[in-house]
Amino acid sequence: MWDYIQTRRAEILFLGFQHVSLVVQCALLATAIGVTVAVLVYRDGRLTALANGLSAVGLTIPAFALLGLLLTPFGFGVRPAVVAVTFYAALPILRNAVVGLAGVDASLVESARGIGMGRAATLLRVELPLAWPVILTGVRISTQMVMGIAAVAAYVLGPGLGGFIFTGLSRLGGANALYATLTGTIGVVVLAVVLDLLLVLLGRWTIPRGIRV
Repeated sequence: MWDYIQTRRAEILFLGFQHVSLVVQCALLATAIGVTVAVLVYRDGRLTALANGLSAVGLTIPAFALLGLLLTPFGFGVRPAVVAVTFYAALPILRNAVVGLAGVDASLVESARGIGMGRAATLLRVELPLAWPVILTGVRISTQMVMGIAAVAAYVLGPGLGGFIFTGLSRLGGANALYATLTGTIGVVVLAVVLDLLLVLLGRWTIPRGIRV
């Protein structure tokens, strides 16, 4: 196993970088989408229920099925992988953003409006900062989940360590098949742990001590 890793170290590092890059970029895009939608719906109970329902239903869609459907409009490669990973990443973030914004104490919002803040200023300076710990929890859940989905994206020739996993599974019983599968799997797990630790540090830097959960 160690010899296998040593002989392919450059390839493993490159694919690992691709994997992290795919997940981070899709998570950033998903955060922007999820928070924007949450801001638009959290004041309306019906829209909130619809958003939560769609996020719950979306998570039941098998990743293989979605990637297969995306082959027709996008073909093989990076594009279907980005669409699928972003789609799955946005769902937990949307749910947590709605919960976080809806959970802000109404008296604080009224106080902000009472001292002359407009709706936009209240949202940016009061509601979003107070909801940020819950939103960041959604981001952490999302990144851990899509680390695995990004590996599945190798099914449509997406970038990342999933290529090792699929190569190994396609040659089970052959030379180095087990090593290839383990290399991809362990690599994904290690990257997931490292990325989660970075998000924990982000929380310590961006969440005021008084509202940390």
